[in-house]
Amino acid sequence: MEKNIKFPVVDLSKLNGEERDQTMALINDACENWGFFEIVNDGLPHDLMDNVEKMTKEHYKKSMEQKFNDMLKSKGLDNLETEVEDVDWESTFYLRHLPESNLNDIPDMSDEYRMTMKDFGKRLENLAEDLLDLLCENLGLEKGYLKKMFHGTKGPTFGTKVSNYPPCPKPEMIKGLRAHTDAGGLILLFQDDKVSGLQLLKDGDWVDVPPLNHSIVINLGDQLEVITNGKYKSVMHRVVTQKEGNRMSIASFYNPGSDAEISPATSLVGKETEYPSFVFDDYMKLYAGVKFQPKEPRFEAMKNASAVTELNPTAAVETF
Repeated sequence: MEKNIKFPVVDLSKLNGEERDQTMALINDACENWGFFEIVNDGLPHDLMDNVEKMTKEHYKKSMEQKFNDMLKSKGLDNLETEVEDVDWESTFYLRHLPESNLNDIPDMSDEYRMTMKDFGKRLENLAEDLLDLLCENLGLEKGYLKKMFHGTKGPTFGTKVSNYPPCPKPEMIKGLRAHTDAGGLILLFQDDKVSGLQLLKDGDWVDVPPLNHSIVINLGDQLEVITNGKYKSVMHRVVTQKEGNRMSIASFYNPGSDAEISPATSLVGKETEYPSFVFDDYMKLYAGVKFQPKEPRFEAMKNASAVTELNPTAAVETF
């Protein structure tokens, strides 16, 4: 069932005027009750966003469309007859920005596209850090707290998943991307403003995330739920396929460094917490195998792993 609920859209330009308090309250409400919100007037140049979209769609047509069609045939998905639950109808490649970039290693990218994505990635990195400080302000944490917790010894990890969701003849048979919560920190999504498909689960119903021109969709990952001691929550979301239109999705993930130690913020914890403390890379190793399953067992598993380490630290070292 899908509901038409008013999705939270935040005009960041209002942070600089008389409506700052209301805007901060809207962000806080979205983080507490949605796990998602959409931002406009965020400082990203519109001509840059237009170029990113144009070049991404051109790159798909030139370098990825045939590979996607070959994949469909190899997996028998070119003529769907029954529902498929273990494959996603998407064409994807990954860019890594931090701690080291792989932009020069991606095949078939034009120099112009490479430079454009480098510029776009850097601006999104800065935007992510600004947004984290807004969350700190709402949470009563000192400025820079979340960035510092994400830092580890080598700085945060930051990367971009570039996806296309081509038209699907039988959208009821297969998802573009199966339902999941994101493992990391803060996700910034530049999505197609004409072809919809992204949905989140709210109060038991699937709600459309509206495609808006020149907007960025923000959603919270599992790490922010842990750090905020559940005050802010990561939320299940999915991509549904469409019969018409090729949906572009550029999701950038501002995540903790691999060796960052994640735990609930002391000021947000009462006498005890249900959330575990762990090293981010350990969580990612677990997540890799259970991405499309509920997050709660992941948290419980990490808590049990911590308990084992505390009881028998030498065993943890020996099995490294």
